[in-house]
Amino acid sequence: MFIGRERELEVLAELHASGRPELFVLYGRRRVGKTELLQRLCAGRRAVYFLAAQVRAKDSLRAFRDAVADGLEDPLAASVEFPDWSAALAFVAERARDERLLIVLDEFPYLCEASPELPSELQRFWDTRGKNSRLMLVLCGSQVSFMEKEVLAERSPLFGRRTGQRRLEPLAPGESLRFFPRWELEDRVLAYGILGGMPAYLSRFDDRRGLRENLLRECLRPEGFLFDEVQFLLRSELTNPATYNSLLAAVARGIDKVGDIALAVGVDTTHANKYLSTLREMGLVEREVPPTDPDPLRSRRGTYRIADRFLAFHFRHVQPHVSLIGAGRGARVLEEFVEPDFARLRDEARADLVLEALLRGAAGEEVVEVARFAGLFVRAIARTAAGHRIAAILDPGGGQPAAALQDELAEIRGAFDGRIRQLRFRITEDPGGPVEAEEAGWLAAS
Repeated sequence: MFIGRERELEVLAELHASGRPELFVLYGRRRVGKTELLQRLCAGRRAVYFLAAQVRAKDSLRAFRDAVADGLEDPLAASVEFPDWSAALAFVAERARDERLLIVLDEFPYLCEASPELPSELQRFWDTRGKNSRLMLVLCGSQVSFMEKEVLAERSPLFGRRTGQRRLEPLAPGESLRFFPRWELEDRVLAYGILGGMPAYLSRFDDRRGLRENLLRECLRPEGFLFDEVQFLLRSELTNPATYNSLLAAVARGIDKVGDIALAVGVDTTHANKYLSTLREMGLVEREVPPTDPDPLRSRRGTYRIADRFLAFHFRHVQPHVSLIGAGRGARVLEEFVEPDFARLRDEARADLVLEALLRGAAGEEVVEVARFAGLFVRAIARTAAGHRIAAILDPGGGQPAAALQDELAEIRGAFDGRIRQLRFRITEDPGGPVEAEEAGWLAAS
């Protein structure tokens, strides 16, 4: 299935159709769907898709030559031996002199690992030949820090050469639900609450089977695809994953203030801040300030949460029970620890759907800012381009007292000037728009 990347594919296809020389940088976490997107772009076009491996430079050049020969159906290319990347790039530029040619270098950091001079060679190539060709060159990588610092940053030889870039993010909640058309709404929402928006994770759950069976197969047994996935991710991006593991485990347990996190992990606050900053750059952790804070930029009330749903699930339910799972007792882990948490996971997923709906125009106005609100009923506060405030209300179910809603609204009214619009949300069965909003009146100014 190809879900939720239609706009990204459309933009890349538009760049390809321009006929101008293009040097595009695409990057994002492993499993976020970069390779599938680029292979879709290559399909039906004059293109060479090359997926690099962690091998020596000579082997990479031979593999690239073979990819060129196969992609262009060029018997001459099969007999060429590229001595270096300058020669390889010159060869494809010649093939793009009169006709559009798309070249994808996937996992570009692996090529640079074996050939540290490659960014400089690519700079010289682009300045002398590439920008005068009909070449569309895409550099793609999963090591986010490398792509941002060594390809896009000002110190990089390639700085200023790229004609476009995109950091590919996980799919939005509503798009994620589309992976499970056979399931009831509650299970689709819960699956997102567990897996988040990573396409590779979502595609591992087979909706011809039940949700619990998928959890046992993919997460709660050592052979499962997702059992050790988080550790692969951290090892590929971080030089000291042990400390990050401890930090993420603390945040997953609900320890959310930097001082408390530092104490739980056993590091000082300065080092905890550095680790958290790295995780924020990776998109794994978020710092949130209550939207009612009068000075959010300098607030000391900021708290941390794990931004990735599956990462949070792993550190809450897989990592603490690795020994049981390794002993073949995943069913016990599911019954005793995971299933009792289903209601919370589903509720958090519903709140994510509301935030997405606000940003996508459910309010009927352009929303420029959304922040979570830690209420039972009020789940978010939004600000519109016109300066209005919106309180997003989602019924938590379970017979929660209506007085709690009034207390939350009173707190919000006391924090902002002017009237505040109330919107009530509900989750629906409509796969095209799983959230509906209805007006619930205005709060008078305090």
